[in-house]
Amino acid sequence: VQLQASGGGLVQAGGSLRLSCVASGSIFSFNVMGWYRQAPGKQRELVAIITSSGITNYADSVRDRFAIFRDNAKNTVSLQMNSLKPEDTAVYYCYTGPVQTSWGQGTQVTVSR
Repeated sequence: VQLQASGGGLVQAGGSLRLSCVASGSIFSFNVMGWYRQAPGKQRELVAIITSSGITNYADSVRDRFAIFRDNAKNTVSLQMNSLKPEDTAVYYCYTGPVQTSWGQGTQVTVSR
């Protein structure tokens, strides 16, 4: 399975962005899909994940600002990011796993002050 992410960019603090990721090929129904991010000099961290039945999990730092969506029929996952902060600046990676784990190529999100 290959993942293709899109939607990153430059936005001012307080703004919004929507990331999208499409998978080529079928995703195992028990696989989660989600987003991780990696800021310069930091480890990659979980942002949000979602199961095929719609159960979600968010990092505490984004819980009330970001929303993750999944379309099982289209093998897509999206991340709506609102009230963005400079500390959200990172490369965001689309993910699916734990079976046939796959990562997208990453999309840069930059939030200016």
